[in-house]
Amino acid sequence: MSRIGKKPVAIPGGVSASIDNGTLSVKGPKGTLTLGLSDLIDYKVEEGEILVKPANDSKQARAFWGMQRTLVSNLVEGVTNGFTKTLVIKGVGYRANSQGKTLKLQLGYSHDVDLPVPEGLEVKTPDQTTIEVSGIDKQSVGQFAAEIRRWRKPEPYKGKGIAYRGEYIFRKEGKKK
Repeated sequence: MSRIGKKPVAIPGGVSASIDNGTLSVKGPKGTLTLGLSDLIDYKVEEGEILVKPANDSKQARAFWGMQRTLVSNLVEGVTNGFTKTLVIKGVGYRANSQGKTLKLQLGYSHDVDLPVPEGLEVKTPDQTTIEVSGIDKQSVGQFAAEIRRWRKPEPYKGKGIAYRGEYIFRKEGKKK
């Protein structure tokens, strides 16, 4: 039995959910999100909650159960509050600047890195060493934050690079004389 899957997903006020043609659509104050439904899982929208249960007792249906419930929960959370990932840049001369729909990074290369911001996401730079990626789709927020981080991963000797806020960077000891 899935401990996560057994819990119903609560639908807060101002949010509506409906199932048509194999897709679950959730509409809230921040926008609308949809999810393609799996045939192995039964979904029911009742008053104030969404129930997720396996359609049969197969191993694959039980394996999908908790994941599908979490995906439904992410839809509801996204249209009510949204998701945010914060990246911190460490290093001399490393900086970031958001200009409209473009994120400009200076990361020690011979050129600036210009990243176009995907549709539905918002990128803010409160200061030159902090990047905040926010949006209603958890997957696209995490994906774009990972693409930014990929340009200069934190290195273990000095900790220079782009890291998530709160991420622990395993530090190594340098050469000894």
